[in-house]
Amino acid sequence: MPSTYRITKQRLGSILIAEGIVSNEQVEEALRVQKASKERLGAILVKLGFISEDELNRVLAGQLEIPIAKSDALSNADLEAVGRIPQDLAKEHVLIAVAQEGNELEVVMSDAFDLEILDTLEKITGCTIKPFIGKAKEIKEAISRYYKEVKAFEGIEELIEGIDYVKGVGEDEDVDVEKVKAQVDDAPVVKMVNMILAEAIKDRASDIHIEPLETAVNVRFRIDGVLREVMSPPKKLHAPLVCRIKILSELDIADRRVPQDGRLTIKLPQKNVDVRVSTLPTVFGEKVVLRLFDKEAFGRDLPNLGFDKRMLETIRRWIREPYGMILVSGPTGSGKTSTLYGALNDIKSPEKNIVTVEDPVEYKIAGVNQVYTNPQAGLSFASALRSILRQDPDIIMVGEIRDGETADIAVKCALTGHLVFSTVHANDAVSTVTRMINLGVPPYLVGSAVNLVLAQRLVRTICPECKESFEPPSELLDSLRWERKRGEKIQFYRGKGCIHCKNTGFRGRTGLFEMLEMKPSVRKLVFERASEEEIRQEAQRLGLRTLQADGFCKVQEGVTTFEEIMGSHIHD
Repeated sequence: MPSTYRITKQRLGSILIAEGIVSNEQVEEALRVQKASKERLGAILVKLGFISEDELNRVLAGQLEIPIAKSDALSNADLEAVGRIPQDLAKEHVLIAVAQEGNELEVVMSDAFDLEILDTLEKITGCTIKPFIGKAKEIKEAISRYYKEVKAFEGIEELIEGIDYVKGVGEDEDVDVEKVKAQVDDAPVVKMVNMILAEAIKDRASDIHIEPLETAVNVRFRIDGVLREVMSPPKKLHAPLVCRIKILSELDIADRRVPQDGRLTIKLPQKNVDVRVSTLPTVFGEKVVLRLFDKEAFGRDLPNLGFDKRMLETIRRWIREPYGMILVSGPTGSGKTSTLYGALNDIKSPEKNIVTVEDPVEYKIAGVNQVYTNPQAGLSFASALRSILRQDPDIIMVGEIRDGETADIAVKCALTGHLVFSTVHANDAVSTVTRMINLGVPPYLVGSAVNLVLAQRLVRTICPECKESFEPPSELLDSLRWERKRGEKIQFYRGKGCIHCKNTGFRGRTGLFEMLEMKPSVRKLVFERASEEEIRQEAQRLGLRTLQADGFCKVQEGVTTFEEIMGSHIHD
C-alpha cells in the first residue's frame, strides 16, 4: 500500500485550503458541525455547499494517489466480488467491491481517509485491496441493488442443489404424471419459479423466455423490447421448471410433442399480474414463453404514450365523435393495443356502451365489455362483430382487421352510427388506408368511414438517472439535412449507463407517431383511387409529420437517441 495512503484525517482541511478550494473559516465551520454530527469532514463540506463531491474526489485522488472509479465501475460490478465484503460492513463504511483480478480486490469507497477499513477488508477477504474513490450516493445505490442480487444469486445455487432431475420429462418416453407432480411441488422448484417471476416483474419485463439448450437452460427477459439473458442454470433444471409452469397454467404435463397455451395469475400483495403461457417443442425440449400483463406497468392514459400536444388534442377530438372509424397501424409489438386502450380509457363513461372483440384480451378495463375470440367455437372477429351489433353498442373496438369480411363489417358499423376503433398491419398511415381498400372494401366506403389514422413504432427512452448531453458530429447532421444556423451548436442526449438501467442507457419506451386526418381533399383522393404517393403528398401539404420526423423531434427533445430512431427501420 503506498505511503501516501497514510495521510491522517486531520490534514483534509489543510489539503483543501492549500489547493485554494475552501477557506479557513469554512473548514472551521465544518469542524464545528462535525463535533455534533460525527460525520466525515468531506461530507460536511459538500453538504454545506463549500465544495462539490466531484471536486473533493479530484483533490483526494491527486493527493492520496487513489484513482477515481470509472463511470461504469458501479454499473458493471461482478456479483462474486460484491459478495466478498459483508453487506453490513459495506453499508457502514459506504464502500463496495466491484471486481477481482487474481488476489486483488477492487473496492470503490466514498471516504478515502478511512484507512483502517482497508486493513480490515484485507483480513476479511484475504485479498490485496485496490481502492478507488466514488460518490457516496452512487455507492449507496449500488449497495442497495447488488446485495439483493447477491442474495438471489446465492439462493439460485442453493435451489439448484436442492432440485432433483425429473426422470422422463424432456425425454421421448411416457411420464408418470402423479410422480412428476409430486416432484415439482417440492419447495426448491416452487421457489425457483417464484423467484424468476418476481425478478421479471421487478425488472418490468414483458416476456420471460425459458429455452432449453444442449447442456443448459437459457432464461431471458424482454425489457423495453430487448431480450436480455438473466441466468443460465444447468440442464437438469429445465424439466422441473417447465412442469411447474405447466401445472400452474393448467396445461398437460404428459404431452410434450405439441404446442400448448394457457394462463395463470400471479397474486402479489398490492396487485395481480396476468400471465399468458405458450409452450413449443424443440429438439432440446419444450421452450416456454410467458407474457406478463402488469396493469401498473401499462401506460393506459393517452398523455403517457408519447403524443405531442397537437396530436393529443386532435386524437381527443376525433375519439369523441359519435361515429366513424379510427385506425392504428404498425408491426407486431409496436404498441397499437396500448393506444386503443388509452383511447377507450379517455372516453369511457356510464353513458356509453363500449364493447371490444380481441384475440386475446390483454388487459381488463373496468366499464368495458370485452369479448375473447374463439375460432374453434365459431367466434371469429367477423361473427363477434355481428353479435355485438345486436347489443346496442356506442363504441366498438376490433382488436385487429385481418380479412375482408371483418374490414367490410367494421366499415359498415362506422357508417351506421357507431364509433369503431381497430388496428391494421401496415407500414405507415397512408398505406393503412390503401390496405383497407386492398382487403376488398370499396374506396368510397373507406373514404367515408375513416376519420383518423395513426401509424406508430416504439423506441426506448433515455434513462433519466444517467442522461448526458453531447454535440453530434457535423457529418451526421449534414447527412440528416438537419437545419441549423451558422455557428449554432446542436445538442443530442444519451444515457451513459448506470445501475438503474443495468448499464444500457435506456429505461422505458415511448411511441413515435404519424397522424393522418381524413380532411376533405384527402377523402377526395381516396374516392378517386389515387395512388399512395399522391395521398401522401397531399397529407404532407396539410401538415402530416412522418414517423421519422416525429422521431427526430424526440431526439432533439432528449427523449430518445438517434440510434434508436434508425434502428426502428422507419423511412420518409
